[in-house]
Amino acid sequence: MASAPIMDLTTHILVVDDDQGLRELTGAFLQDHGYRVALAGDGASMRAEIARQRPDLIVLDIMMPGEDGLSILRTLDPASRPPVILLSVIGTDIDRIIGLEMGADDYLAKPCNPRELLARIRAVLRRGTQSFDESAPATPVWRFEGWCMDPVSRELRDPGGELVTLSDGEFRMLMVFAEHPRRVLTRDFILEAMRGHDADQFDRAIDVQFSRLRKRLTHPATPELIRTVRHEGYMFTAPVSRG
Repeated sequence: MASAPIMDLTTHILVVDDDQGLRELTGAFLQDHGYRVALAGDGASMRAEIARQRPDLIVLDIMMPGEDGLSILRTLDPASRPPVILLSVIGTDIDRIIGLEMGADDYLAKPCNPRELLARIRAVLRRGTQSFDESAPATPVWRFEGWCMDPVSRELRDPGGELVTLSDGEFRMLMVFAEHPRRVLTRDFILEAMRGHDADQFDRAIDVQFSRLRKRLTHPATPELIRTVRHEGYMFTAPVSRG
């Protein structure tokens, strides 16, 4: 006997796709697995839904007539928007790279197995909603060259105390570097640590995320934190303390 789906009626998913049939099928599948779902066929409808009730995650199709998914993503404030999973019928590396560069939290080529989409949604939501036990000791803050990183709240502050906004991919890459300071990390090692078995499809996207992360970590009060080691990989140059 098949087990019943885990019900999570507090989590609200917004599915944005101009294909009404696919949009409704995706919404019905997510509802069957316990999520509250809203549907939108274009950018204007999406914004109306967000104004009505902010979703916990957006599933956003790229290939839509008029205002496409990437244009819509560009209009969302990265500091306040919910996580976004992009879908594209093309599924080319360039679409994936651009989407991740613009701060998307994940990317799937269409048609995709709805169970894979469900797994990706759960993974993204887990990353953004870490459980917190008030009776447990506070999670240590990671410090390096005046920077402060909180791995639970996923916040990074520069030496001046200013909040630095990172995409999910950029933050995970920083975590990999901070966990292995002053060691040369190969590109393959970083890919595996960030994406596991999905590493191959992000092979080119990692270069974009690396470039953006390096720019985010630029500050006049600190030296270069990520150094390229020719023919070998990359090194996080600062010592890291936790506490």
